[in-house]
Amino acid sequence: MRQYVWDGDWRSFEHAPDQPFDELGYDSLALLETHSRIKRDYGVPISEDDLGLVRTPRELVEFVNSRLEPA
Repeated sequence: MRQYVWDGDWRSFEHAPDQPFDELGYDSLALLETHSRIKRDYGVPISEDDLGLVRTPRELVEFVNSRLEPA
């Protein structure tokens, strides 16, 4: 996710997983890029509606983890 943050503060990102994306410097384009990468790298489809419900890094990780196929 870091590569899509334009103005974010790395420490707050790592130490504040419950801070909203907009406060961490993510804009809508950064979230769409993150969405595409998750789908491509992990095969986890996220609808734009679902993406709109995920507000923090922790919520995004929990959402993706809940949709991963068991190994």
